[in-house]
Amino acid sequence: MAGAVTAHLSQEASKRPKHITESAGVKWVLISIAILFLGLAVAMPLVSVFIEAFKKGFDVYKAAITDPDALSALRLTLLVALIAVPLNAVFGIAAAWAISKFRFKGKNLLITLIDLPFAVSPVISGMIYILLFGAQGFLGPWLDKHDIQIVFALPGIVLATIFVTVPFVARELIPLMQAQGVQEEEAAASLGAKGWQIFWRVTLPNIKWGLLYGIILSNARAMGEFGAVSVVSGHIRGETNTLPLHIEILYNEYQFSASFAVASLLVMLAVLTLLVKALFEWKTNQRASQEKLD
Repeated sequence: MAGAVTAHLSQEASKRPKHITESAGVKWVLISIAILFLGLAVAMPLVSVFIEAFKKGFDVYKAAITDPDALSALRLTLLVALIAVPLNAVFGIAAAWAISKFRFKGKNLLITLIDLPFAVSPVISGMIYILLFGAQGFLGPWLDKHDIQIVFALPGIVLATIFVTVPFVARELIPLMQAQGVQEEEAAASLGAKGWQIFWRVTLPNIKWGLLYGIILSNARAMGEFGAVSVVSGHIRGETNTLPLHIEILYNEYQFSASFAVASLLVMLAVLTLLVKALFEWKTNQRASQEKLD
């Protein structure tokens, strides 16, 4: 494996001008720093989650992840992600298309609004929904009159999750689509292609990797969001607690093994997401290789 890495580095170095090619020692120092940092900042915390989860044995672990409240939190987490991520994907594609392909007044304002969740604390975003839809909020009396519940229920959790995850798909696609320009779409239109045909056959294939990465980031944030969801959920056990909220409750009750056991579910969901991404990349590369051979 090390020999293959060295050969790859040497091959890449041979393609670069000598005056900007680093020595082998510098390369290995940089690689070692990167591996050490990732090991300390990423690998060790993840490993410690599973160590703590199984610290009191498999029976305790199994009891924690099969607890009705834990299963309810898992279902709610997946449901919220299933609703929020596709909506953000649709919005991200539409926003990126509008910003990169058209000129219109208010473009800078739209970009600023897309970036707003990066600047606003998730807790503050949750408070915004309380002020809007809570019992004493701006729309609270009207919602109560019509027996509509937003906060402390699924709609509020979905809205809060959408708010904090809305930039990811759009921010992945905007620079990509700007770099690609509009030449291919214009060529397809000149040949008689319609709007949806241009999107499915020209635009989507060009942005599929950026879209995939944006969806992965959005999904990861949706499943792991704590601050905004904590404010609007009401912390109702078995009803409005997502996995992060359920973990907090277990930890505050000094059920450390149970809290780490439930946390391991989030880790496994993240790993599953990465495996799906890797499988998708592998199939796409296989298809591309087959097309070249044909």
